[in-house]
Amino acid sequence: MKMRLFAVLTATLAALSAAHADIVVRDDSGQDVRLKAPARRIVTLAPHSAESLYAAGAGAYLVGTVDYSDYPPEAKKVTRVGGYSRLDLEAIAALKPDLVIAWQSGNAAVQIDKLRALGLTVFITQPNLMADVAVQLEQLGQLAGTQAIADAAAANFRQRMEKLRAANAGKPKVRVFYQIWKNPLVTVGGQQIITDAIRLCSGDNVFGQMSKMAPTVSIEAVLEADPEAIVATGMGDARPEWLHDWDKWTRMTAVKRGNLFHINPDIMQRHTPRILDGAEKLCAHLDVARSRRPK
Repeated sequence: MKMRLFAVLTATLAALSAAHADIVVRDDSGQDVRLKAPARRIVTLAPHSAESLYAAGAGAYLVGTVDYSDYPPEAKKVTRVGGYSRLDLEAIAALKPDLVIAWQSGNAAVQIDKLRALGLTVFITQPNLMADVAVQLEQLGQLAGTQAIADAAAANFRQRMEKLRAANAGKPKVRVFYQIWKNPLVTVGGQQIITDAIRLCSGDNVFGQMSKMAPTVSIEAVLEADPEAIVATGMGDARPEWLHDWDKWTRMTAVKRGNLFHINPDIMQRHTPRILDGAEKLCAHLDVARSRRPK
């Protein structure tokens, strides 16, 4: 009887200790972010962070976000605090957030420092690999106390990703030029998550050796690289007219074989679970490019 009572008391004390323990999560800048309790007033400084917060089951705690945070539809109703590259620091502070989720390569470091100087807790994310999306979901779940939903979403993401990886493993490589914009001519570098998606589809980013996230390149550099496929995004579901500007370069392999493809940027350029939808379309496009190779 005494042993049973001792066990009950021990378990109770352990539970009370766990309930009062700080939440500590290391962010992508290498800093340990500490919360006394799960975050209940969260501000996100990038559209992908807001979307991932909903996917992690914590959308109800989002009190502020930036322009273009439009998915899921509920995010459109959340108070705006500027754009990711031009934050309204006063508006952020006025919301009294207990957690601010920043984007390392998208938000200016000086503004993040100013938020910290205001006494705000800032968690920095930088998902450069497809696998990082699942980790981000788990981190958000820990910070908001929604681990069950977040962990399930992360597990589903990993399962889908590995299935897509297995389906494309061993396929012949396709040299890809990924075009974000026309003027200036912007692509993606080796550290960008889209390059990882291209690898997932057994593709090879022709500018994957570049260190910048979104480097500007010249038409001459693209012609010299001679991609087998060009994948462009633009502004939405509509195929950008400038994709066909490449038609005049008839010696380029991608043009000769008609491999000019389009993907909605919302499912390809946001570091969220929806990037797998974009990756599936990307893999399908590269399969078409393979099918058009000379017999």
